[in-house]
Amino acid sequence: MEGAGAGDATRPVEVGNQGVARMRIGIDLGGTKTEVAVLDRDGSFVLRRRRDSPRDDYHATIDLIAGLVAEAEASVGAQCTVGVGIPGAVSPATGLVKNANSAWLNGRALPQDLQAALGRPVRIQNDANCLAMSEATDGAAAGAYCVLALILGTGVGAGICIGGQVLAGRNAIAGEWGHNPLPPAMPGANPPLQTACWCGRRGCIETWLSGPALARDFALNDRRAAAREELVDARRVFRLAEEGDADAAAAVERWLDRLAGSLATAINLLDPDVVVVGGGLSNATILYRELTRRWGGHIFSDRVDTPVLPAAHGDSSGVRGAAWLWP
Repeated sequence: MEGAGAGDATRPVEVGNQGVARMRIGIDLGGTKTEVAVLDRDGSFVLRRRRDSPRDDYHATIDLIAGLVAEAEASVGAQCTVGVGIPGAVSPATGLVKNANSAWLNGRALPQDLQAALGRPVRIQNDANCLAMSEATDGAAAGAYCVLALILGTGVGAGICIGGQVLAGRNAIAGEWGHNPLPPAMPGANPPLQTACWCGRRGCIETWLSGPALARDFALNDRRAAAREELVDARRVFRLAEEGDADAAAAVERWLDRLAGSLATAINLLDPDVVVVGGGLSNATILYRELTRRWGGHIFSDRVDTPVLPAAHGDSSGVRGAAWLWP
């Protein structure tokens, strides 16, 4: 049910004693697409729709979310709870959005503005926290007490769930693993790769482990200079490596070693029961074969039994986790 109009169908819904549906609305606010979904109390999709996100326009973003909620509730015939996942966080100090790579959200009173637009309380969390919430509730890590959920894609981040609850942290930065520096002496470190991160710092894990970083590493080391522009895409790098391309395989090897060493620091700190991986790079099956084999030398333990699993709900996890913010 992907795409802008693919999820426009609805099914009958359950309504409580006083006419209030026992359902939740989740909103996944992305940089290019915004998704709305309605979950029944058992976690089944009742409705799912996607729309283009209004880039660089905060007020249009509020209008879009309010419109999606209104459409969803009109379709299911009841008012629902609303949870929203965003590519940033709400500062406990100011109540304003911070650290969003969708920069037009930063410094804005998103919780207050959405609550005013919808006329009810709204729960907002970082999108990686929503991934963790989704997978800990009824996904790959269902039943696990401590869950670390990674997003590996155009950006790199993480969310944490403890006992079925999101761990946001006192400063709302728990899980911001991607903006720690790459551990020293990681294999294959190449100075040209040390680009500035969008956050303004240099050397962030995100600038080494994102999809664009893998593609850039391949292009800088590829011996076939004429092909570099065509092949700067992480999915193509993985595909070429599987087909036996030596330069692509070497770039993937460096990426895996950096990922294993970087993730080991989070394992040493948190020691989660399960690591779940979402984002575009989570589809690389080599990650699950190789990561646990490579990280042992970096982790302070006689053995490491932590499983690394792909997100069970795939790209649905963000919107599902937003809906599950309401118990």
